[in-house]
Order: sequence, then structure tokens, then C-alpha cells
Amino acid sequence: MSGTLAAVSLERTTMPFSNQLTELLGIDLPIIQAPMAGASGTDMAIAVSEAGGLGSLPCGMLTADTARAQLGVVRQQTNKPINMNFLCHSPAEPDLQREQSWRLLLDSYYEELSLDSDTPIPAANRAPFDAAMCEVVEEFQPEVVSFHFGLPKQSLLDRVRATGAIILSSATTVAEAVWLADHGCHAIIAQGYEAGGHRGNFLSDNITTQSGTMALVPQVVDAVSVPVVATGGISDGRGVTAAFALGASAVQVGTAYLFTPEALITDLHRQALSTTSDDDTALTNIFSGRPARGIVNRIMRDIGPMSAQAPAFPTAGGALAPLKAAAEAKGSSDFSSLWSGQAAGLSREMSAAELTQTLCQDAEQLLRALNLD
Repeated sequence: MSGTLAAVSLERTTMPFSNQLTELLGIDLPIIQAPMAGASGTDMAIAVSEAGGLGSLPCGMLTADTARAQLGVVRQQTNKPINMNFLCHSPAEPDLQREQSWRLLLDSYYEELSLDSDTPIPAANRAPFDAAMCEVVEEFQPEVVSFHFGLPKQSLLDRVRATGAIILSSATTVAEAVWLADHGCHAIIAQGYEAGGHRGNFLSDNITTQSGTMALVPQVVDAVSVPVVATGGISDGRGVTAAFALGASAVQVGTAYLFTPEALITDLHRQALSTTSDDDTALTNIFSGRPARGIVNRIMRDIGPMSAQAPAFPTAGGALAPLKAAAEAKGSSDFSSLWSGQAAGLSREMSAAELTQTLCQDAEQLLRALNLD
């Protein structure tokens, strides 16, 4: 195992949280590491799974060959359950007029950074779950497969189910949770408005009406018969305790894991996270074309955070990529997507393994103090 993991001296917690879902997933601790494409990879997934939680490998920005290689690394270093996560969006139809309008909106920034406005735009690197990725799942048979933006078409979902994988997906409304349960999900990830990164909405694109974690989780628990995972605004033991009080069987944690050395984020992103407070983030569509929560920076203030001119997901980020690269080379995150949830200020720097166990140990102490266990 990695040196970071070996250095963890925490004793395995005796959590009073064993339940139907932890048994279903084959994990000791009710902690799922959020699959954060571009920000987490094999090291984090391995560390979390070895610590007793469920490590997740985000595959939405990978090719099938890269996903196969990364999962091979994971399988070499842990025999604990692992989650492979995929996106389920419909590919955007080309809209040259909208893309040209978007480029014109950004022209002044290209000029400011001495970039040619005709600089080639990188192709979008977020792809929906397809037959090639399904073959990877069939080959490696991960214990858990999770989806974002709904579920893949039925023929692919049937193939995933045939491997024996436990299937999870994200819901941002009760209606989405019921839809997912009706379509065969073994558990529902209830994503509150506070969550960092991309919203998992797929039945509605009206983000103005979506609920926070405190309101969403108990209503989802009441509406479905499968276990519920709470996510959004959970960065410490108090959040874990609250989630269980609301009826959740586990929590999915993202932003807090960005403070670990296993996170793949830039130094600029780490610096921004270290000073972020509750009112420093916003939902924005300008980096990808879909709403995602991140730390407010210059480009979000100037043209967003939400812009009707942004091309459809996942193409909006292409024209921003040259600006991001040029600005980051000068030490600026003015054009970078700095994903973060609203509870970043509660996070602490520690290893992914230590965080996984600390979340549970702190929650256990709180439950005992409150006589809720």
C-alpha cells in the first residue's frame, strides 16, 4: 500500500452505523468518496477503500483504455470494494452560431492574454457511458457502478446489472429519486444544493427550485424504499451525524477530500479552497455548459455565473481552456473551474485515509454524546 496510507495510525472505528447499505456495498464505514473527475484518481480511491469506506474512480473524462489501465492499478493495490462512476448525458448537437457567439464574448480576454482569437479549441473530454466503457465494467466487475445525470440506456444498464454490480445514481429532487428507484437503482444519492461540482439533475434544468440537503434527504428517504446516501455540505462529523438523523444510510463526501494530498487539483485551486467561506461559491454553467458549484472568480463575476450564451454541456469549456492555461502560467485562477461545495470552510488538511476514519470517529462521538446511537 501507499506510504501515506501506511502512515495512518488511527484504529478502525467501531461505528454504530452498520446497516443495509454498508452490507450491500461491502464496506465497513458509511463514507463514499465522491468521484471528482479531474480532481481524484487511483490514489484517492485506493486510500479510501483501504480505510473502510468506498473509494470512487471517476471515468467521465477517461477513454475506455485509460479507465481499464486505472482500474488495473486499483485492483493491484486493494481488494476492497471500488466504485466506478460514469456520466449519462446526451451528447450536445453542434451549434456553430452559439459557439461563435461564445468565442466573441471571450475575445477581450484572449486579447488581454496575448492569445490569438483563432486558437484551436480543445475537444470536450467528458463522454457519456457507452458500449466501450460497458466492456470495461464487464471485464473488471467493480463492486459498485454509479452514474451522474440519470442512467444509461436500458440495454447498457442491463449489462452492468448482469455483472452483479450495485448500481447508484444521483438525484437532486424527489421526482428524480423516485425515477431512479423505479428504474432499478439499488440506492439513491440525494445531492443537496450545497454540493460542489456538477449538479446531477436530469429531469429538470431549473436549478432555482432545487432543495438543500437538509430538506431533500428526508423527503427522498420517505419517497423510496431503497437506501439513501446524503451528499452536499458534509465536510465533518457533524454533517455525517446530521445525515443519519435525516434517515440517510451513508454520506458521499467530495470537497473535504480536495484538502488531501491524494487530490489532483492545482496549487491555485488548493490556495483558493484554503480561504473559502460559506458565501464564496456559486452555481455556474460557464465552464462546461451545465450547472456546477465552484469558488467565484473573475470570469464568473464578469459573464456569469450563469450565462444563457454558454454552449451546451460539455462544450462550453473548450474556449476557456486556452485562457485558463495562459492565466495559470502567470499564477492566476481567473479562468479556472475551482469546484467546491459550500462547506469547504469546515474541511481540514489530512490524508484521504485519515479523513475517512476521522469523519466516522467524530460522528460516533457526537452520536454517543447525544445518546442517539
